[in-house]
Amino acid sequence: MSLMRPIAFFVWLLAFATQPAFAAASPSLWSLEQQLSTLVAGNSADVGIAALDLTNGETVSINGDRAFPMASTMKVAVAAAYLQQADYGRRSLDDTIAGRSAQSLIERMLIHSDNSATDILIRNLGGPRAIQEWVRWHGFSNMRVDRTIAELLRSPRDLWDSRDSATPMAMVQLLQRIDSGKVLKPDSRAYLLSTMSRCTTGKNRMRALLPAGTRVEHKTGTLSGLTSDVGFITLPDGRRVAIAVFARGGTDRPSTIAQAARAIYDGFVTRLRAPFASTLRAN
Repeated sequence: MSLMRPIAFFVWLLAFATQPAFAAASPSLWSLEQQLSTLVAGNSADVGIAALDLTNGETVSINGDRAFPMASTMKVAVAAAYLQQADYGRRSLDDTIAGRSAQSLIERMLIHSDNSATDILIRNLGGPRAIQEWVRWHGFSNMRVDRTIAELLRSPRDLWDSRDSATPMAMVQLLQRIDSGKVLKPDSRAYLLSTMSRCTTGKNRMRALLPAGTRVEHKTGTLSGLTSDVGFITLPDGRRVAIAVFARGGTDRPSTIAQAARAIYDGFVTRLRAPFASTLRAN
């Protein structure tokens, strides 16, 4: 073997070590991981990314174990907690809560990111502590629900506060469990995904650069200085990928999320296997 190959490999490792922390990707996704790492390294924001192929379990993440404020992405957990109660007959989508049906509250919460609807549901379920107990009972580590949305918005802004936070990997694990049917019965799962597919917020984020007609089921989150988007995209062959992208501080956060989502889409479609591949279309 030529000495140039191991030397070149060492140089590549040294350069890659300066990139942001990441969880090891599946071998077939090394090129995607490298591209995402470069995207994050060149960004002024603190960015966390995780993606999981729901068919074969292949994963890629950049800063996937770093905690970020969930903001409104926590509404996925609130909806799932309520729907699981409905699955076991303890609640119903037809229940009237604060003068509105539970179904209308869930749809306002997920489609329009209605904060008051969210807090009505949280109180009905027993408050933030009950949601956190639901999260813990399902084994979703590195995810915390500590306050109602109103309490969160009244608190001094601290984007590094560990309260009401999740890692990107914890978020895709929640999405995976929901998709697998281990959390919700088929009708509730289908209803949740259908509702998420109608999300009207964040059109400049996960959806923005994906090919026209790509099915996306997602939920956005926004605070001053924080932009996020989590959910599912469906690939042309029918495979689905769970994605979570959080961007804190810096500038042009929606564009960063859009670029990351498109890179993930392309990376899972093409399944580039050469770890030194230099190109991957991002838009």
